[in-house]
Amino acid sequence: MDYENTPVSSNIEDRRGQGGGGMMGGGGLGIGAIIVVFAISYFTGINPAVLLGGAEMIARNTGNNAATTQPATTGPAADPNDPMRKFLAHVLGGTEDVWTTILPQQTGVRYAPATLVLYDGATRSGCGGARAAMGPFYCPLDKKVYLDTSFFRDMKTKYGGGGDFAYAYVVAHEIGHHVQDLLGILDKVDAAKERVSQTQANALSVRVELQADCLAGVWAANANQKWRILEPGDVEKALATAQAIGDDRLQTAARGYAVPDSFTHGSSAARAKWLTTGLKSGQVDSCNTFAQ
Repeated sequence: MDYENTPVSSNIEDRRGQGGGGMMGGGGLGIGAIIVVFAISYFTGINPAVLLGGAEMIARNTGNNAATTQPATTGPAADPNDPMRKFLAHVLGGTEDVWTTILPQQTGVRYAPATLVLYDGATRSGCGGARAAMGPFYCPLDKKVYLDTSFFRDMKTKYGGGGDFAYAYVVAHEIGHHVQDLLGILDKVDAAKERVSQTQANALSVRVELQADCLAGVWAANANQKWRILEPGDVEKALATAQAIGDDRLQTAARGYAVPDSFTHGSSAARAKWLTTGLKSGQVDSCNTFAQ
């Protein structure tokens, strides 16, 4: 991924080096812990979305217990020359530039940037506690994306999904949730989930996640048109990442089989399909996963 010519965002809070952010038991778990979470779910009967985080959807229901967010780190972890921070500042800047242009053009809604919070192990969010095992997530209560950067390392070493564009896809997916928030989609889905069964609520969660995958593709298509960010192999790596974190693959790895009614993020094939849809169209209206 050639990102050097993309804008740089200043909307980053770097909390790395703050330990557990005042939380008890903040561990350094990465994406590998997701498999363990599904195993715990299997033996305890607890919804895996609760254990795993699926935090984009779950945290919205914890607003009354929202924790106080923390200021940005001022120590060495916040070094603006840190390669990971520089890369993420470019990715975030690219999302801001693209969505500021195309969201009003395509939907009539003004784009307001989200903040990216970097942390290690555990921290606090406007939606409650954040832990590395939850994976990256978006909190609509404070309009921030939370990311433990060890997630990227684990993507590469455990799932073969590494590479700059694959990492950018992860961030763009979470910004996709922010776009959904600005469009009022998240509130509508939350209201609908209160009126349906757990199985139907899970299906709505899947639609939300697949739409965020598609919106990540919309961003990439427009960013590539503007800055030529895509290099040979980039799309394939991003698709490999989308497939690696499909519910069916994660559940099969944890328990030996998949239970579609319990999916909260979508199958590997569905995630790859919707990312591809956004990449091909570059249009928000191509991402109506709720009509499929």
